[in-house]
Amino acid sequence: MNLLKRIKINKQNIIFFLNKIIDFLNKYKYLLFLTLPFIAMDIITRLFGHDINFYGILSISPNLFTISWIILFIGISLGFKKKIGKYLYLFINVLFLIIFLVNNVYYSMTKTFFDFNLLESASEGAPYIIDTLKNTNLLVYISFIFITILIVKVLKYIPYKTKNNYKILLSFIIIFIIIHTITPYTLGKANQELTWSSWRNPRNIYNSFNDNNKSMKISGLYEYTIRNFYITFIKTEKQENSEDIEFLDIAFADYGEYSNKYTGLFKGKNLIFIQLEGLDNWLLTEENTPTLYSMLNNSFVFNDHYSYYNGGGSTFNSEFAVNTGFITPLSYTQNAYTFNKNSFPYSMANLFKKEGYSVNAFHMNTGEYYSRNTNYQNWGYNKYYGLIDIEDYKDETYRLDRNLILNETFNSLIFNTDNEEKLFVDYIITYSGHLPFTNTKGVCKMLYDEDVANANQTKNEEDINSEEDNIKPEFIQMTELECIKRQAKETDYMMQLLLQNLEEKNLIDNTVIIVFTDHYLYTIEDKTILDQYKETSNNLINKTPFFIWSKDMKRTDINKTTSQLNILPTTLNLFGINYNPNNYIGTDALNPNYEGIVFFSDYSWYDGNVYVENGEVINNKSISYESLEEKNYYISYITKKNDLALKYNYFKNHK
Repeated sequence: MNLLKRIKINKQNIIFFLNKIIDFLNKYKYLLFLTLPFIAMDIITRLFGHDINFYGILSISPNLFTISWIILFIGISLGFKKKIGKYLYLFINVLFLIIFLVNNVYYSMTKTFFDFNLLESASEGAPYIIDTLKNTNLLVYISFIFITILIVKVLKYIPYKTKNNYKILLSFIIIFIIIHTITPYTLGKANQELTWSSWRNPRNIYNSFNDNNKSMKISGLYEYTIRNFYITFIKTEKQENSEDIEFLDIAFADYGEYSNKYTGLFKGKNLIFIQLEGLDNWLLTEENTPTLYSMLNNSFVFNDHYSYYNGGGSTFNSEFAVNTGFITPLSYTQNAYTFNKNSFPYSMANLFKKEGYSVNAFHMNTGEYYSRNTNYQNWGYNKYYGLIDIEDYKDETYRLDRNLILNETFNSLIFNTDNEEKLFVDYIITYSGHLPFTNTKGVCKMLYDEDVANANQTKNEEDINSEEDNIKPEFIQMTELECIKRQAKETDYMMQLLLQNLEEKNLIDNTVIIVFTDHYLYTIEDKTILDQYKETSNNLINKTPFFIWSKDMKRTDINKTTSQLNILPTTLNLFGINYNPNNYIGTDALNPNYEGIVFFSDYSWYDGNVYVENGEVINNKSISYESLEEKNYYISYITKKNDLALKYNYFKNHK
């Protein structure tokens, strides 16, 4: 009887407790409804980034960050009378709905979440925004519509409050501060010393906030957005650390005399850099690009070359690396084109100018893009020339690479017509390989229309009496791949014109041409095309062409792994320019002691044998433990050297 009585009492207690919970939920259910749009935006964003194999959706830290910010947002909305609170709630939701869309559209295109640093290059991508929006994952738009409807539906749950609003606001702020302060500790401790694996420590990632994808995964949408904004626009520069400066003093110490059997091979010759826009290695064939393909027979051909890509201003990343010997920082958030206040006394332009060269850059785009006018001047160039800056084009033919050579002003400047006795360096950036890859607009449309017109003219000349002479041919839609190949052929035509002009102007025997691609063809919509031609499951997708051509040399294949960071020191040695190899991050690729290695923005690396990601070999190749640790540390060393040198403006302040 006592047992039955006790069970009955316990049952009553349970029912009473459950009723209290139900009453509480009924009374405050509006709070739950108000959180739904915020929860949806965060969870959906992190789900879209499911390919980022770091911090799952149920991990504690991003969810705590999100909860803390939602508490603050709801507190702000409830801390005022209904009308004001409703507007505040709507404003916060709309603001983050825009951020939600921007992040997921950008991630859909680049597989990297949006960074406020990208606003500085917004004008560069503006002409292609429509294509980007069209190629975005349809689920992004479906989610956007769903969340918009959800926001509208829950607005009615903002309650009337006539008193104690400030107490509600204060209470929610206090709860926010407590949760937000505690949450970073759930990420563990940061490394106090340099280790090769520092980049994958969650607390290190949070402190530096330099890896957009990992930062989003550990923080959630709201913490990621607000912290990224803070680091980009508000955070003040740290004071110099004496240990960092001591590290740099050793890293940049004088190397002493440097030479090898290739030193001065091209001394006293002119030099033309050709930075190819998106011309991937699988496009460099006899059929697609006959001129470029033919040039390989008279070149140093670097068969295992990779172009660094981080999803933000990748074209300029290559320009920065080749001209300065440094690369976009990995340990903090700052794009390459923001370093125009840094001093680069050992840049390519500055060293060649000391040898008496005139050094100029040429591209179709205005000098305002990527602040090229400022940056190229800062690197020591005589001038950066934009095709549309010097001539008022009435159409878009300036996008055709041929006009880099056919334009009379550019032709005179590139081939130094006004000062034929003076040696020159030209840095030419192509464009025609840029998206969109459709013959309904852009470069492909111009080339398609030209091809049709030429075919029509040929037909009419062959059959001048044909009744169909004036009949407009039916439009034939080209595939994306067909456009890509046709646009690559346009760039090749520019190279043909370049060689012809060198021949005609008696410059070809005294001119060296260095050709490399800025990045792999990541802008392609149909990614299965890339699967046919290259490794696409990891960063080895970044493999691109690089060769150094001279008319009087035979083909020499270099199989050591290289990147843009090798181009400058290799060039300086070939031209017999005295330099300190320690002043750069990369190494002369023709140095017999150079073993070959490339690193990527997530600290993975490849040495021509093993591909290492997250500190582990993932391509089933063998390497000794000692060698693995040595190379892991080497990557940590050179990335630290790179980042600290840029951070402290080392060459201006300390050398």
